[in-house]
Amino acid sequence: MDYLSLIKQPIEQDLNDFINLFNQRMSHQEGLLSEVLSHIRQRGGKRMRPMLILLMAKNYGAISDVTQHAAVGLELLHTASLVHDDVVDESGERRGQASVNATYNNKVAVLVGDYILSTALLSVAKTGNQQIVEYLAELGRILSAGEILQLSNIQNQEFSEEVYYQVIQQKTAALFEACAAIGAISAGASEEDIAKASKFGQTLGIMFQIRDDIFDYYDSKEIGKPTGNDMTEGKLTLPVIYALNNSTYESMHTLARKVKSGTINADEIAVLVEFTKQNGGIEYAEQKMQEFSNICKQYINENVHDTSICKSLTAYVDYVVQRNY
Repeated sequence: MDYLSLIKQPIEQDLNDFINLFNQRMSHQEGLLSEVLSHIRQRGGKRMRPMLILLMAKNYGAISDVTQHAAVGLELLHTASLVHDDVVDESGERRGQASVNATYNNKVAVLVGDYILSTALLSVAKTGNQQIVEYLAELGRILSAGEILQLSNIQNQEFSEEVYYQVIQQKTAALFEACAAIGAISAGASEEDIAKASKFGQTLGIMFQIRDDIFDYYDSKEIGKPTGNDMTEGKLTLPVIYALNNSTYESMHTLARKVKSGTINADEIAVLVEFTKQNGGIEYAEQKMQEFSNICKQYINENVHDTSICKSLTAYVDYVVQRNY
């Protein structure tokens, strides 16, 4: 099934307007800055977050210039955070394309990330909506706090699902939550409806991250990262956390501690990946995704009354669960 076409169906023209406005903001006349911004624009992505903003605005009223400026601001903030994350993680690739820090250097990546972040603030200021400005500013703080929590968690010797969810609630989930809330705010939704939209977005974001984490146990060129990449970076995600907490193999716990200390090698990562698969880690993560999917669909049933938007948001939820890259 072509989920992406179904998702776009009620907002196709609005999405094109967003892309044009985003590309304008991500452009510069000349020099190295122009070159780097063009490099980042080329990876585009599927625009999942802007589509969510547009759909939520349409659900609660109408898509306006306020919606579009807010969507561009949020996507720019997200883009800046990815450029900076690649520096922190020393990543050589992003979505199968060489990262900015790998193509140029860390100095250029940090400065261009700062430029994009400032452009995000300029875009969101154009909404003239204090609540949206505050929401986006708070999102920037949450994303940074989430990165720091993830770094500090590497030193934590426990394999905790609770801490895992704390981290993703301050990263991917916070982004999706902001998208849903800002879309609703831009359409003049009530505080009660904004709160419901926020919860829907947060749940979507948790699902999205769990699916991303499952990808790390399989090799795929589309995803643009090798198997076990998270472990190479010192991260233990939901599948392996479950497997570790539901087995008595002390040797696997030893390997997991080596992940956290950054002393694990590729062969040992392969052993830990296989252990996770053999001990129900993937099935457990998929079961959790299904539980979150049911929560999302309950929100749609109770709060979305336009048939086309209902179909679109249902396809969105299904896509998050079933996507393969």
